[in-house]
Amino acid sequence: MALDSKIPNGPIADKWTNYKDHINLVNPANKRNLDIIVVGTGLAGGSAAATLAELGYNVKAFCFQDSPRRAHSIAAQGGINAAKNYKGDGDSVYRLFYDTVKGGDYRAREANVYRLAEVSSNIIDQCVAQGVPLAREYGGLLDNRSFGGTLVSRTFYAQGQTGQQLLLGAYSAMNRQIGRGKIQMHSRHEMLELVIIDGKARGIIARNLITGEIERHSAHAVVIASGGYGNVFFLSTNAMGSNATAAWKIHKKGAFFANPCYTQIHPTCIPVSGDHQSKLTLMSESLRNDGRIWVPAKAEDAKAIREGKKKATDLGEADRDYFLERRYPAFGNLVPRDVASRAAKERCDAGFGVNKTGEAVYLDFAAAIQRYGKEAAFVKGLDANDTALITKLGADIVKSKYGNLFQMYYKIVDEDPYTSPMMIYPAVHYTMGGTWVDYNLMTTIPGCFSIGESNFSEHGANRLGASALMQGLADGYFVLPYTIGDYLAPDISMGKISTDRPEFAEAEQKVKELISNFMNNNGTHSVDYFHRKLGKIMWDKVGMARNEKGLNEAISEIAALREAFYKEVKVPGTDKGLNQELEKAIRVADFLELGELFAKDALHRNESCGGHFREEYQTPEGEALRDDENFAYVAAWEYKGKPSDAVLHKEALVYENIKLVQRSYK
Repeated sequence: MALDSKIPNGPIADKWTNYKDHINLVNPANKRNLDIIVVGTGLAGGSAAATLAELGYNVKAFCFQDSPRRAHSIAAQGGINAAKNYKGDGDSVYRLFYDTVKGGDYRAREANVYRLAEVSSNIIDQCVAQGVPLAREYGGLLDNRSFGGTLVSRTFYAQGQTGQQLLLGAYSAMNRQIGRGKIQMHSRHEMLELVIIDGKARGIIARNLITGEIERHSAHAVVIASGGYGNVFFLSTNAMGSNATAAWKIHKKGAFFANPCYTQIHPTCIPVSGDHQSKLTLMSESLRNDGRIWVPAKAEDAKAIREGKKKATDLGEADRDYFLERRYPAFGNLVPRDVASRAAKERCDAGFGVNKTGEAVYLDFAAAIQRYGKEAAFVKGLDANDTALITKLGADIVKSKYGNLFQMYYKIVDEDPYTSPMMIYPAVHYTMGGTWVDYNLMTTIPGCFSIGESNFSEHGANRLGASALMQGLADGYFVLPYTIGDYLAPDISMGKISTDRPEFAEAEQKVKELISNFMNNNGTHSVDYFHRKLGKIMWDKVGMARNEKGLNEAISEIAALREAFYKEVKVPGTDKGLNQELEKAIRVADFLELGELFAKDALHRNESCGGHFREEYQTPEGEALRDDENFAYVAAWEYKGKPSDAVLHKEALVYENIKLVQRSYK
């Protein structure tokens, strides 16, 4: 099957406008006759459901949480990018487009990225109109801060809880439509199968997680907005319930899965503390605006800190190695996430890690506190030489910017980040891979769309900070409502789709058999037992650094683990009501397939780019070394019964507006 990305003709700056000018439209009266299913109610799904309902479509929204506002989007901390140039520092739509493509190490589709940059400003206007309390400067204007991989300040934020505030905006818009009867909200439901009729997506099979009932739901189109697959690693910054099941189910029905090996390791997370953990905690990238990352310059000092004989505050400036500032002077601590993560790993691997496990570096705010304190003293006409006063004033300003993050760190680690540096280490955070979609955000299954983190389209091999929220809301508020209308225009006279059709019965039976197999399995190990084992394989051999030997081992080990899982897993309880072990079993079964495809994708890509770092392919300085001649393409995998038999399809990436060069942030 040849991949057709359906990119419009013409100059890149005109593509989206010309596209909208020539698509098919559905008039308001006919929208009332069309049903759309939206699976997932985070920023992408929530904004899409609200907007589609506002346009007049009948929307059925599904989430496995008890409320749409519990979607993992609520955990996003640092901010959302938009090319408004409020700081007058040279930002533009093109600059945001360029930074995003470069940040993704030139492995993203140009047209989609430019459209994202183009609609970014509309997102901010939409959210302000909704009442989202974005941070403002003293004069009342919206404030911005910087994120990694850029030389401008374009990130809008709401302290350290931007995702929560944006999701509440989308949730409010959804609630308005729920109140009008335009959205049927199905909370505590999980999609377990896609229904295809005459080659088109026409519904889903969902399980009511409270009663256990298997339900049929029909629609004229299905939208997947279920997020990423970071929990394939077991330990990640994702919520424990985050999963890949919806995306994987459509993959097994014909939706190609693109670039699964492109997974982001976030550099600023609270380090692993032991085997008891079931998730990790993110410390926002926004902290790198003011925090300086360092390790002891001498290995003996690092060893003394690990052994508890010294503290971070015992070391003077001359005894500290601000390694990001040393290696990347132009961007300093604000290099992209993949670059910062690998640099931290390199220092720790060299013996300079600072916690008991040796896998942590420092994130220090002492300089920022002093800088802000002196500025505040001058503004207020106070004594700028009073050290105690300066420290108090500076700490108050830092608290106003990052207070909730500092409080979270204190509660978890029991150390005060105002007086002692934070300890951080990279952790799995985001997945740039996902279901392949064309310019219309439609998968290779007609009528099945994928938006937000569940698709692959905007971030290439590495996502820039604050761009996940931008993509989710761009897809939901401003892109999908146009593209899905163009697809649905021929269906205006179709009428309701009956769930009595044999295709629904067949899909329902498949789900029931899956559940029955788990409930009747006489295994001895819990689901988490297998999930942890999978996570260790993934982290050790398919994590921050990968090589041919480790990837081959991972593929074999995951296949063997999957076989053992089906033989030995034990799911207690009943399927006739709430059973979280059953929920986890279904999700981990999908992770065990996805993990193998993930490793297979990483093995076939004989280059390093962004978050995909093959040890065999690096520069003398230890940076990612791309192979544009052989690998400048999207790797889209077609399901053929099992991951080892997946067939590779390639979408060539054509760069007409940006020159391909090896990335440099020096």
